[in-house]
Amino acid sequence: METLLVFRSSFSNKFWKITVADTSFAVNYGKIGTAGSVNVKDFPTPEACKKEAHRLIQSKLKKGYQPAVSTDPLIKESAMTEAYFWQLLDRCKEKGDEPDEQMEWLASQLAKGSVIDILSFDSILKKHYSQSYTSDLWAAAYIAMGGCSDDCFDYFRAWLLYLGKDVYYKAIKDPEALLPYFGLLQEQEEIPQLEEFLMVACEAFEEKTGRDMEDYWKLYDQLMQDDDPNPDIDLDWDEDDEEGLSRMFPQLWVVYGENPL
Repeated sequence: METLLVFRSSFSNKFWKITVADTSFAVNYGKIGTAGSVNVKDFPTPEACKKEAHRLIQSKLKKGYQPAVSTDPLIKESAMTEAYFWQLLDRCKEKGDEPDEQMEWLASQLAKGSVIDILSFDSILKKHYSQSYTSDLWAAAYIAMGGCSDDCFDYFRAWLLYLGKDVYYKAIKDPEALLPYFGLLQEQEEIPQLEEFLMVACEAFEEKTGRDMEDYWKLYDQLMQDDDPNPDIDLDWDEDDEEGLSRMFPQLWVVYGENPL
């Protein structure tokens, strides 16, 4: 359930929107034409949630708010587009030699935008992140690192996504396209994992609002409503079948089958 109200006068031009979902609601409010601020609140039951939402709506109506009837956009849409997402990743790599420095810059950059922009960045990240949850990429990661648990594969896919749009899509089609990037990591005595990237939006939210991770995920789940980032897949390889793995990715196996990163 969603209700959008507006208040217009010679001194004020505001919107107030409440979105109710099961046992929680999100309130988005601010000056018309901006992204506004967002808060989320939880309740023990759906009935309690709806009751409080109804009370707030009635309270706003008594204060002079009216249901929005204009077809013009009242709330500024997120400035976080697909193109800007990839541009940020490219710029981030220029902001320090170490991943920690780059992630710190990225979080600070995101914190300059609205909360909705931060959530949208994370939603775009999770969409692409989900696309990389494939059996072939898992096999490639297993060969390159000499093993790859569930968590390890999560952090591997974060590293892959951070490499950028072109490399990311090439690797999904052909994981052996990652050989040059594995080679660079080998020279640096590093491994293909970037757990910090998965938390950068949450850190930006904390920097911007002073609110914690729990508040962030409540707000994200309420407003973004994304699918599970890890869809079901069937692994078509066996970690104990070295011959089978070597046939899947012969180039990777030659380099890392006996000497993983």
